[in-house]
Amino acid sequence: MLHPYMTAYSILDRSLVRRGSTPAAALRETVEFARRAEELGYHRFWVSEHHSVPGVAGSAPTVLAAAVAAATSRIRVGTGGVMLPNHRPLVVAEQFGVLESLYPGRVDMGLGRSVGFTGGIRRALGHGKDDADRFGDQLAELLGYFDGTQNAYPGVHALPAEGLRPQVFVLAMGAGADLAAEHGLPMVIGGGPRMHDAVARYRAAFRPSAWAARPYVIVAVDVAVGASAEEAALLQLPEAWATVRSRTGGAFPPLEPASEIAGKELTARERAYLDEALKGKISGTEREVAVALGSLVATSGADEVLVTMNTYDLDRRLDSYRRLAAVFTG
Repeated sequence: MLHPYMTAYSILDRSLVRRGSTPAAALRETVEFARRAEELGYHRFWVSEHHSVPGVAGSAPTVLAAAVAAATSRIRVGTGGVMLPNHRPLVVAEQFGVLESLYPGRVDMGLGRSVGFTGGIRRALGHGKDDADRFGDQLAELLGYFDGTQNAYPGVHALPAEGLRPQVFVLAMGAGADLAAEHGLPMVIGGGPRMHDAVARYRAAFRPSAWAARPYVIVAVDVAVGASAEEAALLQLPEAWATVRSRTGGAFPPLEPASEIAGKELTARERAYLDEALKGKISGTEREVAVALGSLVATSGADEVLVTMNTYDLDRRLDSYRRLAAVFTG
């Protein structure tokens, strides 16, 4: 079994809002969290893109990534991800060109193919569900702006992106693994039941490119570490419960304290959704988490682990990430 400290560890933060707080506070907390992540030795710090979600403040990932990069000095900074169907490739190239120019050698361009969650959001963004099917063409156009080969719009250049090389990643949802392999790009995939098949397919079909000489797999997983297994498991309740609320009420709400959620009397439907939301997460003491991560890395062959854990209590969240850093540093 591979040891967990043989793998790079990174963080994806979605800037979740906490009950009684504000989106503005959540964004400032993300920037401060990135500073702490750098001190703890994490490899990357990524931010996400969500639109019109009450409990998520992260709506403009390139803007937030710039703030994170300005507040740190060594950790790689990027997006997990920019949802390419929501944007014109030229504008995305320009934004990342600016980021790479300001923070050379530290910028990651993580790209996803999701569209807005509701019809109203998609209309407001000016895009529909079918736009996700054009992700491959958009990706080729976007990469072409960086290496100067794009020919969809002759004579158009993305400045200052042209000639620059941020690291590019594809979030492998749906056909994402196949597109990452076709374009010779690293991929990010969740540690769910379809992970192994997607990873095997990606590695078999990978075509070396100017962006990556070999396959590179990042596995995203929710990991909580506590002084006891019970304490660690409680950390994952707030986000899981917000997911339940989104399934039953239609919107992902601000996070609530874990102790309140643990004391709720749930309906059978809510319990089923909560069990589903907690499925696949890793939690426990340092020793228990080391074993679980070692198994995940061994079975997936992951080059890197992207940790996504969020909870209501910021001090407890930081303590979990500090404990996890002790695991992967051996």
